[in-house]
Amino acid sequence: MKRNRRRTDRLPGARPIEPPFKSISAKTAGLPPGSAVYAGDNEPTKALLSLYVYDEGSWRMECPTTTEALLSHIESGKKNWINVNGLAGGAVERLCEALGVHALVVEDILDPGQRPRVENYDEYLYLVTKMLTTHRDGSVEYEQVSLILKGDVVVTFQETPGDCFGAVRERIVSGTGRMRRMGADYLAYSLLDVIVDNYFIVLEKLGDALEAYEFEASNPKAAKRFMAGIQELKGNLIRLRRSIWPVRDSIASLLRSEAKHLSPELAPFLRDLHENTVQVIEALETYREHTASILEIHLSSMSNRMNEVMKVLTIISTIFIPLTFIAGVYGMNFRFMPELERPWGYPVVLGVMALVAIGELVYFKIRKWI
Repeated sequence: MKRNRRRTDRLPGARPIEPPFKSISAKTAGLPPGSAVYAGDNEPTKALLSLYVYDEGSWRMECPTTTEALLSHIESGKKNWINVNGLAGGAVERLCEALGVHALVVEDILDPGQRPRVENYDEYLYLVTKMLTTHRDGSVEYEQVSLILKGDVVVTFQETPGDCFGAVRERIVSGTGRMRRMGADYLAYSLLDVIVDNYFIVLEKLGDALEAYEFEASNPKAAKRFMAGIQELKGNLIRLRRSIWPVRDSIASLLRSEAKHLSPELAPFLRDLHENTVQVIEALETYREHTASILEIHLSSMSNRMNEVMKVLTIISTIFIPLTFIAGVYGMNFRFMPELERPWGYPVVLGVMALVAIGELVYFKIRKWI
């Protein structure tokens, strides 16, 4: 399914780094709190609705065209996963109103610049996270995913069609694992787990890029391309860190919370998910240090190369200084000068110049300057 790549960074790519979160949008500035206005930078995608209804023995999938039809297909006593791809068309507002979601939550769902976090309401659990998707051209897409867990219903809101939830859908269809046997909170955990797993794919791309730059760090012919690329990669690492760090804090908050929406059986899985996010952060920190060391190696290599060039030029200049002096003396247009009219004067001066140059080279060699 084709995706609308609205916010992508290449690895290494050429793109200015933008802040991952915005505290307030120009579109919502001055509006009363809870205003249902899309605050993204680009035109929003019209919402596409899908519904998975399943229990331990059965499953079905619906793709209704209206919110009313979607709500009519929800079954009590079974797990219901509603996925909303796109934030335009009013589907978000109507669906949240039917589920009793607070107006401030609706405002946050329609604002793609939210910081990942968890909010525990009496009737539902609201969670914001960042989904990263890699593409064949090496770009990374940043997309906000909002999740609401209310009883047996899980609702996910995405900015654009397409996601990384294919593995979760396959487990629902095939009935493998714990997916059908456990509650809706396990479905919410599974969606978060897939999102975090995709962070490792992005890290793998980063690792490949770092290896390529490490190989070119001492290549003087690629100096200009290297500097542009390594600085872009460094910026991407900073943005990734700022996007993923709050996700770790959100999962830690889930572990510490005593929300009634999460069953005690989910605690071991959340601990494992938190450990995965910690590994992602540690890998990012390692990559940042590695990037800095590669940059230092490149700068040291360029400095050493410049020193070698200056050393050669200095030696050449030092050799030619006395030769220039001798040539300058005998280039003066005085009538009475020694050896001026003698037939062997010219070869003698050249010989003296040669002896001076050879003597300097021998001296430099003894001092191990060359």
